[in-house]
Amino acid sequence: MPPRKRKITYPPARTANRPGPPPGLAGEPYVRPTVVAIDLSARAGRPGLAVGDRVRIGGSGLYAGEAAVIERFSNGAIPAAEVRTEAGRTRQVRTIDLQPIPPES
Repeated sequence: MPPRKRKITYPPARTANRPGPPPGLAGEPYVRPTVVAIDLSARAGRPGLAVGDRVRIGGSGLYAGEAAVIERFSNGAIPAAEVRTEAGRTRQVRTIDLQPIPPES
């Protein structure tokens, strides 16, 4: 008669000791911190812009509040424009985030 095999024990899974959900209201859905809110009004774009117009970059981001010149437009699900800032840097910006600067008199 062959010898009996020993029973193999495995360590518990790493996911076995995960913490529970954060405390809060039971009916309130949990929103992950990485979820982004999408501005659906951006699909309409901003009418009245043309290549060569001076604009101010709005919204939030690296060049927010800086003046720029529109170099070209790119159409897609969300209309965007490639702009060149006064510092000489180029960036693609949603047209809804561009605010026209009136011509100087």
